[in-house]
Amino acid sequence: MSEHLRTALRLAASGIPPLPLRAGKLPFGNCPACARNACGGRPNMKIPGPCTCPQPCHGWAAATTDPHVLNSPAWAPAWRNAAAVAYHPGGAGVTVVDLDNADAIAWARASLPATHVVLTTRGEHWIYQGAMTSHNAVRPGVDIKSSMSYARYLGPGTGTMTALPDTVRALAVKEPPAVRPAPRSVSVPARFGGGQCPHRTPVFLERGIAMAEQCITQARSSIHATVYRTFLAVLSTHGRCGCLTDTHVARLFTAAQARGETARHCLDAWNNASTTLGL
Repeated sequence: MSEHLRTALRLAASGIPPLPLRAGKLPFGNCPACARNACGGRPNMKIPGPCTCPQPCHGWAAATTDPHVLNSPAWAPAWRNAAAVAYHPGGAGVTVVDLDNADAIAWARASLPATHVVLTTRGEHWIYQGAMTSHNAVRPGVDIKSSMSYARYLGPGTGTMTALPDTVRALAVKEPPAVRPAPRSVSVPARFGGGQCPHRTPVFLERGIAMAEQCITQARSSIHATVYRTFLAVLSTHGRCGCLTDTHVARLFTAAQARGETARHCLDAWNNASTTLGL
């Protein structure tokens, strides 16, 4: 049994749902049985439930406290190749305030109540009792990881965990910047006719969406930038044809959210890409 699996079983026994991470602190990719939401549990805007597949896919939704699943043959390759262990904070009923640098830590010490602290490679995780929605970049160097997210397990830490304060919850309540456009309809006006793509075949469109999903899913770093560039590429090819549907866009948003993006960040990236292209 690998050391990572031992750690995962110990976490599961204490009520903390773990999952294996591959190199680059990323979850293992979706298994073929769950491709394109076949299992019904892939996390997206409409289906926030856990994955029902016995294999470790779907990012945070793969986390489980079931030792039979963690020890199952389906998970064995993942644990053999795991580079680290992560956990689903929301599933454990906690919220992680991820502080990425010294300035963020200084802000937390001045602004937040003391709680359980775990050192990270770049900063600190401040862990509070209570779950909330996850949000990235709520302040410079500060992310909130709780529901529908995962955090790397880095040890027991120090200090007594305290209740999630309103100060942290308030970080997630932001008015959209005035310079950002209002949310647009997913489909754009057809320039060449009727929701079809006259200069491309439907097969080309399907292949393009699938490649875009793969690009997002396989990104090893700079997830925000990758999502934006991918949305920009899709819209530059098909944004003026009227061939994109809500289903196509939902697939792209699903792929992004499986990598930790929030629904709001997906919408912002889509709107910003549309504005850049003048759509």
